[in-house]
Amino acid sequence: MVLKGIMYQFPKEIRLLIIAFVCTLSIGFYSGISFVRSTTNADPTGIEQRYLGNEEVENATKMMFKKSEGEMMTTVHSHILSLSVIFFIMSLLLATTDIPQKLKLFLMIEPFFSLVFTFGGIYLLWKDLHFMKYVIMVSGFLMTATYTATIFIILKQALFQKEK
Repeated sequence: MVLKGIMYQFPKEIRLLIIAFVCTLSIGFYSGISFVRSTTNADPTGIEQRYLGNEEVENATKMMFKKSEGEMMTTVHSHILSLSVIFFIMSLLLATTDIPQKLKLFLMIEPFFSLVFTFGGIYLLWKDLHFMKYVIMVSGFLMTATYTATIFIILKQALFQKEK
């Protein structure tokens, strides 16, 4: 079965549904990214303090405490489950686009690796493997970058007819 390029063959109402879904999903995804930015300052120290606390920092403007095991398990569990479903659906949609196969495969598979490295990294950081804050930053950036590239490709091909 050949899926490449069938996005262009979908009826208008299916393409509109895909556009509505991707846009709505992206509002949720990027609001989550905004929340991460506001709670960690998007830097390694902020990531570390978010999960391990900052009680030892005397001039901290906001006191944070180490997350409990229950909080950590809830965060890791809920994010891995929900984001894996999101990335699976987005990969199915991406499979129907007309882009080079190697790029498509990378964009379909990479988010799952980043998901494991990001949230596994958060758990391992909480277990005091402090270098994981850098793994979390890189994998979180890659996850966001591949999601962003994926939505642009899907939206472009759902919105416009194939150039001949």
